[in-house]
Amino acid sequence: MTGKKAPWATAAAISQSPSFPGGTAAGSPMKAVEVAVRDASGLDNSLVGVALMRKAFQPHQNGKPGGPLADAGAEGGEQEVESALFAGAMGRYKNPSSHRTVDFADPIEAAQIIQFADLLLRQVDRARARNS
Repeated sequence: MTGKKAPWATAAAISQSPSFPGGTAAGSPMKAVEVAVRDASGLDNSLVGVALMRKAFQPHQNGKPGGPLADAGAEGGEQEVESALFAGAMGRYKNPSSHRTVDFADPIEAAQIIQFADLLLRQVDRARARNS
């Protein structure tokens, strides 16, 4: 990853935020995922959150091309769950903190959300490399 900040570096920087482990700390890493998916997929700003994930990772079906980040080489069910994984991450961890203050009183849970976002960022990097 020359010239580009590694996903784990982004997550580590967020974890050093003064708001950690509050709602912003949990939402910000997922915002990084949203931005990375938009960038890697080439989709525009009109799609956000769950809708963006569903479009970017839409499975290939019946000879029809899927989303720009979907893995055409993966079995259909695997493509579907990858789409669901990203959409679920947005719905559960990014959207709530975008709309209201969410208090993650447990710093372990907040740290795990950051680690989960880091894993998703790595998967986006793999999808970008696969589809280049």
